[in-house]
Amino acid sequence: MKEIYLILTHTGSWLSNRIKTYTKKEYSHISISLDKQLNRMYSFGRRNAYNPLRGGFVQEYIDKGTFKRFYNTKCIIYVLNISEESFELLNKKIMDMYKEKEKYKFNFLGLCSVVFNKKIKRKKAFYCAEFVKYILKESKVDLELPEIVKPEDFRKVKGIKEVYKGYLRDYKSE
Repeated sequence: MKEIYLILTHTGSWLSNRIKTYTKKEYSHISISLDKQLNRMYSFGRRNAYNPLRGGFVQEYIDKGTFKRFYNTKCIIYVLNISEESFELLNKKIMDMYKEKEKYKFNFLGLCSVVFNKKIKRKKAFYCAEFVKYILKESKVDLELPEIVKPEDFRKVKGIKEVYKGYLRDYKSE
């Protein structure tokens, strides 16, 4: 078995506050990490910390970019055990996407359609929760998530275990 990490965050940005208002949930964003230190953390979000309209596939860092700009980002981090085969598929799929990251866009229409309980799928475009669900499904990890997925839905995944809650900047993997 291998461990992956699901990181739910709330930055306090204008967009994250709108999402929080709509969902009435604590967290508005989700990322996936292939390591405990969160050095290999990926999602669909801002490509530039100061421009929320330019989004796409991104590697995220605790101390750079958006999370550095939003210093008081709150988070909850979960660990999920998956098979070695699924981990290898997940790693390969993420690396393939990363090599072509400029071809991927943020699915603003898909994100907005969640409000109306509708799914709008666009080619090579995702919002954060849609991406995490997709990448896990492609890696043969069965999670029983709703068709129209939100970050908070991942908290109910069978076998998930909370490992940290607090400010993202204070997370230590030891």
